[in-house]
Amino acid sequence: MPADSALLAPADRFERRHNGPAADGIAAMLDTLGLDSLAALADAAVPDAIRTERPLGLPAPLTEAQLLARARDLAAQNSVYRSYIGMGYYGTITPPTILRNVFENPGWYTQYTPYQAEIAQGRLEALLNFQTAVADLTGMEIANASLLDEGTAAAEAMSMFFGQARGKRTRFLVAANCHPQTIAVVQGRAEPIGVEVVVGDPSGFEFGDDVFGALLQYPATDGAVEDYAAVCAAAHEAGAYVAVATDLLALTLLTPPGEFGADAAVGSSQRFGVPMGYGGPHAAFFATTEEFKRKIPGRIIGVSVDADGNPALRMALQTREQHIRREKATSNICTAQVLLAVIASFYAVYHGPDGLTKIARRVHGFARILAAGLERLGHTVVHADYFDTLRVRPAEGFAASDLVARAADEHAINLRDFGDGTLGIAFDETVGIEDVNDLLAVCAGATAPGFTADDLVGEVGLGYEGPLARTSAFMEHPTFHRYRSETEMLRYMKKLENRDLSLVHSMIPLGSCTMKLNAAAEMIPVTFRGFSDLHPFAPAHQARGYREVVEELSTWLAEITGFDAVSLQPNSGAQGELAGLLTIRAYHLDRGDAGRTVCLIPSSAHGTNPASAVMAGMDVVVVRSDEHGNVDVDDLRAKAEQHAGRLAALMITYPSTHGVFERTIREITEIVHANGGLVYMDGANMNAMVGYCRPAELGMDVCHLNLHKTFAIPHGGGGPGMGPICATSTLAPFLPSHPVVAGVGGERGIAPVAAAPYGSASILLISWAYIAMMGGEGLTRATGLAILNANYMAKRLQGHYDVLFTGPKGYVAHEFILDLRPFQAAGVTAEDVAKRLIDYGFHAPTMSWPVAGTLMIEPTESEAKDELDRFCEAMIAIRSEIEEIALGVVDVEQSVLRRAPHTAAAVTADDWDRPYSRQQAAYPAEWTKETKFWPSVGRVDNAYGDRNLVCSCPPIEEYQ
Repeated sequence: MPADSALLAPADRFERRHNGPAADGIAAMLDTLGLDSLAALADAAVPDAIRTERPLGLPAPLTEAQLLARARDLAAQNSVYRSYIGMGYYGTITPPTILRNVFENPGWYTQYTPYQAEIAQGRLEALLNFQTAVADLTGMEIANASLLDEGTAAAEAMSMFFGQARGKRTRFLVAANCHPQTIAVVQGRAEPIGVEVVVGDPSGFEFGDDVFGALLQYPATDGAVEDYAAVCAAAHEAGAYVAVATDLLALTLLTPPGEFGADAAVGSSQRFGVPMGYGGPHAAFFATTEEFKRKIPGRIIGVSVDADGNPALRMALQTREQHIRREKATSNICTAQVLLAVIASFYAVYHGPDGLTKIARRVHGFARILAAGLERLGHTVVHADYFDTLRVRPAEGFAASDLVARAADEHAINLRDFGDGTLGIAFDETVGIEDVNDLLAVCAGATAPGFTADDLVGEVGLGYEGPLARTSAFMEHPTFHRYRSETEMLRYMKKLENRDLSLVHSMIPLGSCTMKLNAAAEMIPVTFRGFSDLHPFAPAHQARGYREVVEELSTWLAEITGFDAVSLQPNSGAQGELAGLLTIRAYHLDRGDAGRTVCLIPSSAHGTNPASAVMAGMDVVVVRSDEHGNVDVDDLRAKAEQHAGRLAALMITYPSTHGVFERTIREITEIVHANGGLVYMDGANMNAMVGYCRPAELGMDVCHLNLHKTFAIPHGGGGPGMGPICATSTLAPFLPSHPVVAGVGGERGIAPVAAAPYGSASILLISWAYIAMMGGEGLTRATGLAILNANYMAKRLQGHYDVLFTGPKGYVAHEFILDLRPFQAAGVTAEDVAKRLIDYGFHAPTMSWPVAGTLMIEPTESEAKDELDRFCEAMIAIRSEIEEIALGVVDVEQSVLRRAPHTAAAVTADDWDRPYSRQQAAYPAEWTKETKFWPSVGRVDNAYGDRNLVCSCPPIEEYQ
C-alpha cells in the first residue's frame, strides 16, 4: 500500500471523538506521573496477574456515517405492523416538541441522578408533576418518581405487602387476567423469598389468614372492566392488602383504584408519549397510601425549602432508595426511569386533563365502533364493559388463528391470539377510522362487510357508558392547565432544563457512575421508526433487525468479558445483580443443593448488593475490608470455610469500590470455588477492565454490566439503565426466560426479571453502536485513558488532599477517593465541598460513599486535560478556603463553603451581610466569568422536607 494511503482513511473515526485527551494532553499527563506511555501506566496500575493475554477480537470499527447507514438497514429489517396486541404496550404519539427538546436533547439525557438537588430543580419539578399526575389519576395519596416496568412494579408491590406482613403470611393472589409477563415476573420474585403465588379468579377467592395480599388488573389483560370493590373489602376484612395494575389513560374515564379500596396502584406510563421500543425503556408508576410512605420502593420527590426559606425540591431521604437498608431491604431499586418519567410528565402537562380525557374517549369510541361492527358480522365481543381492548369470539366458520394470520398477511396488522379460540384487539391513540375499516374487512372473511365504520358512528354512543365511570376530578394543579401552545410548552421545558447541570455544561466526576460521552451517533438510531415503534411481542420474523442487534451485542459482550452466554433482559444494574444471583441459585437447586443460601459480601459493597441477595433468598454474611480497602482474604477464607456446606456465592465488585485493583482476586475466587460457591462480579467498574482483563479469566462465574456506565447509555437524570448479565457455560442454561416470546434465555431458565424479553431493547442500540464504532483497539485505549485521567487527577490533588486508597505502586484504577475527614475538626464537611463545587460550575463527585466523609472521583476517558485541570483547580481553591476556616480566619458558619451554593438572587440582593465578597461567592474562578451556571435554589434543607413530607405539586401560591 502506498505510504500516503493514510490520507484516504475515513475522516470521522469515532474513537478520537469519544476519547477526550489529545496527544499533547496525554503526553503532559504521563509526564506528571513520571511515565512515558499508556503501556507503562498499565504495567504500573494493573496487576500482571489479571492481565488478559488475548486482545479483543471485535470487528473493525465503523465510522459514524457507516454506523448510521448500518442502523438504517437493520431498522428496515424490522417490519412495523399496526399493533393491536396491547398487553401493556401501545402505540403513542410523542408530541414533536417533547421529542426534539427532551428525548433527543443531551441537556436532559446526560443529567445524573438528582443527589445534588440545587442543580437538579428542573427534572425534580418534572418528576413532581409525574407523581402528582399519577396520584391524581390512580386516586392514591402518594406516588414515587418511577420504577423499571409494569411487571417489576407489581413485584415490588407484592414485596412491600410481604414486608408489612413480617413473614407471618406467605400466600399472594394474582388474578389470572393479569398480563402474562406480569404474572411471570411476580412468580419469579416470590419463590426465592418463600411466597406462594396463587393464580386464580379473585371473585371466588377466599382470603385466609395466610394471605397477605393480592394483585388485580384493571382493565384486565383481555380488556374487561370489573368492579373490584368487593374483592378489596374481603381482602381488608382478612387483613390483606390489594395492589391494582392499571392504565393511566383508562383512569381518565374509569373510577380510580384508590376510590374502590386499593392499597397500591402500579402500571406503565408508556402510552403517555413514550415509544414502545420493542419493550422499553418505559417509566412504571407506583402509587400507594400514606400507610406505606416509609416502605414505598424507589425514589420520591418531596417539597422542602432552601437556606433562605424559598421552596425547593429534593429526593425525600427516607424513601429515595430502599437499598440503603442493605440486607434489611425488601427492594434493590437504584436507577429508575427518570428520563421516561419526565417525557410522560410533559405529555400530561401538554395535554392536560381535558386533552387526556379527549384521547381516552376517542380510543374508547373506536373500540365501541369496532365492537358494533363485529357484532353485526356475527362475532361475539366477550366482555360488555371495556375501555380500549376487545376480546372477540369469532362466529361459526371463523377461527381466531386464521383471522390473526389474515390480519398480518393482508393488512400488516398484529392482533393477539389468546390460544383458546378468542382473539384480542387493543386500540390506542394512533388509530383512525380507516384502521377500523381494515379490521372489519379482516373479520368479514372472504366477502366485504357491507358497511363501513362511518356507518356505525351514528348508532354508537361514543362516551364511556359502562359501570365504574369516573366522577372525581384530577390534575387540577395550574401546571396541567397552563401550557397548551407549543411556544408556551417549549419555554416551560427550556426553563426546567436550564435549572439542571448536565454534561453539556461540565464534567460530572462521579465515582462508580462513569458519566462519559453519550455520542449523538449512538443516540440517533433509537428514534428510527423501525426500532422505536415495534411491539415487544411482535412475531419474531417482524423483528429481524432487532434480533441481529441482540445477537451481535451479546457476542461482543461475551468477547469483552470472556464469558460464554449473555442475557440482555435485566433493565437496570440492580436487576442484573438479582438475575445473576437467581441464576446461581437455580444452578445449586438443579444440583440438589437447596441448602446453599449463604452469600458473602464485602463490607464496601454497593448497597444494592445485599438487597439483591436478600431478594434472591440468600443469607448475607459480611466480609471485612483491610486497611487498604481490599477484601480481607483471611476473613473471607474463614467465613467461606465456616459456611462451606451452605455457601452459594460471593458478590464482589472489581476493581474494588475503593478504586483499586485487588491483586488477590484469583485467590479470592479459588477460595469460594473450593468451598462450593460461585462468584458473582458486580460490573459497575468494568470501565477499568475492558481490553485489559476479562472477568471470566479471573474465576468469575457471572457478572452484570452497567451499560449506562461502561457502554455509553446515558444516565437520563436517574434512568434508564441496563444491566445485562454474562455467564459461564455452566450457568447458561439458567439465564432468564420469558413467558410470551420463545427462545429467550436458557433451556432451564429462571423466571423473567423484566417484563420485556430483552429489557429496554431500544437503548441496547446505544451500546451496540458504541462498541461497533470503537472496535477492540478503541475500547482498550479508552480504558487506558480512563486510568490515565484518574491517576493524573489524583497526582495533582495530592498534597492538597489525601488519596485514601492506592495500589502497591501508588496508582489507582479509574477512580479514587479523596479523604475530607481531616477537615471535620474545623467543622467542614464533604457536603460543604460538594455544594461549593456548584459555584465553580461542577457537579460534586460521589459523596460519602463507600467511605463516609469522602469524595470519590471518576473523570472517564471522555474528558480532556483542560477540563480535568479546571476541576483540580476548583478543588485546590476550595482547599485554600478550608484552610482559612482551619486557621480561624473565617467562622465556618459564615464561610463561603457553608453558605454555598450561591444563587443569582442572593448575590444580586440589595443586602449583603456576608464576610466575603459577592465576587468570591459567585465568580470564584476565571472561567465562571465567561460561562456561569447558576443554581436556582440555595442549599436545600433536607431535614425540613423529611419532617414535612409533601410529594405532589403544592398550591401555586407557594411558587410565587
